Amino acid sequence: MSCAPTVADIIAAVTACAPECLQESWDNSGVQVGAADSRPCTGVLLCVDVTPETVAEAVALGCNLIVSHHPLLFRGLKRISPGDDQVQQTVIDAIRAGITVYAAHTSLDSATGGISARMCDMLGAEFIRPLQPSASDSTTGLGAIARFETPVSREELQRRVCHAFDSPVIRCSEGPEILKEISMIGLCGGSGGEFIPEAIAAGCQAYLTSDTRYHDFVDYGKRIFLLDIGHFESESCSKQIFYEAISEKFANFAVWKSSKERNSINYIYGI
Repeated sequence: MSCAPTVADIIAAVTACAPECLQESWDNSGVQVGAADSRPCTGVLLCVDVTPETVAEAVALGCNLIVSHHPLLFRGLKRISPGDDQVQQTVIDAIRAGITVYAAHTSLDSATGGISARMCDMLGAEFIRPLQPSASDSTTGLGAIARFETPVSREELQRRVCHAFDSPVIRCSEGPEILKEISMIGLCGGSGGEFIPEAIAAGCQAYLTSDTRYHDFVDYGKRIFLLDIGHFESESCSKQIFYEAISEKFANFAVWKSSKERNSINYIYGI
């Protein structure tokens, strides 16, 4: 009979696909609460954000490990007091439940086959290279440049984006007047507005990201077809990437994608 994987084993499977050395200097990927220790892992819950609700879900499922995309601890905590704010309460809940929390943020963003590469797959585009390659390795880095084997219209691209990312709305720019078909697209999961110039320089005709600023639309919206979806929608695929990384190494192990977490942003269509 094979032994159950430990918490450290499961985290190692995640870091194999999202090495911590790839994270940005300002990031806080890694263990957030608890330790990557030798306790048998009773199950792992995957989520984008760790909240009191996801901790309660992990407890209900019997999981002693949570793997998230966004770090729970990003800004310094000066105290940990019940009810002070959501982050502090989440830390308390996880410690009380004996749950280890691990985050793979920009380490997953920059990894081979990471967030932006997965976005290419979801749109039916062929990944070419990172939009901003890592200094030490041109095969890893933030964002992606991709090619459509058969060029698509603006309307078809919009349809694919809505369907692939379950996005109820897309903010779009006007784009170049002469743009009829799109064969090259830049993508970046999460807040990737800063890479619009790189996408233009790379010859992309469209660029998909989230949290794009108004002035980015003003400055670049006629030079490239900008598509902006919600931050949560753009990175929700992280759960599937984690799922595959863990399940490939530990078949028949209890891996759960959170069914409780929801996008914190609600969309209202007229009043």
